[in-house]
Amino acid sequence: MVTEDGLIQRRALPAVETALDESRVVLVQGARQAGKSTLVRMIADARPDAVIRTLDDLDLLRAAHEDPKGFVERGGLLVIDEVQRAPELLLAVKQDVDANPRPGRFLLTGSSRVLAMKGVPDSLPGRMQTVELWPFSQGEIDGSADGFVEAVFREGAEVRHDSGLTRADYAERVLRGGFPEAVSRRTQASRRRFLTGYLETLLEREIAEIAEVQRLAELRSLVGLLAARSGGLLVPGNLASELQLSAVTVGRYVGLLEEIFVIKRIPAWSRNLSTRIVGTAKLAFVDSALAATVLGEDRDSLLEPTSSAFGPLLEGFVASELMRQLSRSELPVELRHYRTRDQVEVDLVLEHARGRVIGLEVKAAATIRAEDFRGLRHLADRLGDDLVAGILLYAGRETLSFGPRLLAMPVSAVWELA
Repeated sequence: MVTEDGLIQRRALPAVETALDESRVVLVQGARQAGKSTLVRMIADARPDAVIRTLDDLDLLRAAHEDPKGFVERGGLLVIDEVQRAPELLLAVKQDVDANPRPGRFLLTGSSRVLAMKGVPDSLPGRMQTVELWPFSQGEIDGSADGFVEAVFREGAEVRHDSGLTRADYAERVLRGGFPEAVSRRTQASRRRFLTGYLETLLEREIAEIAEVQRLAELRSLVGLLAARSGGLLVPGNLASELQLSAVTVGRYVGLLEEIFVIKRIPAWSRNLSTRIVGTAKLAFVDSALAATVLGEDRDSLLEPTSSAFGPLLEGFVASELMRQLSRSELPVELRHYRTRDQVEVDLVLEHARGRVIGLEVKAAATIRAEDFRGLRHLADRLGDDLVAGILLYAGRETLSFGPRLLAMPVSAVWELA
């Protein structure tokens, strides 16, 4: 939905407003340029007692460093944008809300994982609620439902979806991603310029604020290797060998890239079904367009019959869309991946807290074969009735049955199902 002033309504907005009604402190965290400032400004504009202070303003930042206690003293709602620039404010916020425990006192934003930063006091357990804000979802951009997770758990293998989108349409969506600034630009060249500059700013500025990195060239090289492994297993030792760095250094760099919301790990899934499960996490970029830009991919290269990048990028795109949905869903569902040492794998696994499971494979092809369901059939055999559905998301146009609880379904179901 688009508001009267032309802004896309964020689906995280109700979650933030509810959190303010329940908690003394609310932290909205996510990637820089994901829309956090716009979101909290919309909330503040609707509250006459609210004041916004952004720490991108050097004068306000100096004031925060010099007098944290005085900076946070305020009767109404105080919005502090980019609070990671002055983490000492968190202790002052704790003291303030302990003295006045009324809900809705502080609304904070952070472009790095604030509570994971060194030097941040463990000061706000029980006082603060965190809402993660991602770049736009496809449903937010299109004004569609974004209801895939709920729909499949509700309808199971009876779920159906048809689509008019083609492989070229999916390639364009992968290349567009969800950063508001990229979405607003009309050409791929313009988006590429924005995303290239965006990444450089993250590496040179955001990383420098949370850690000391001596050689940025190594970090840039690591980002390139990670983009090439999007959708693959994240094995720091392999990366270390290729970069000729220590595994400790690579692990530290990977952690930093997670802290500033460039990448996200998808943990391995297991229910003690086998001792042969691979426990290594899988890698996903927070935004598919950023990964594609690092790789130098464009529409033509992705649509080449020999392209080896389209499949992994599309899988990462789907994973990030699901993570967006789960960040605001009331269902207790976690996203995982499944892989055995015998190379049987399922790209993505959604598990409900009650043990019900959805298995997902992602293919960039418009046609599918029975053998594409190998991993899903393996999972079905292992889980029995606990498997709600095994779904192969593909670039075709209709839902097809491939056996009991096994479906092929257009990728657009992820954001169009209600």
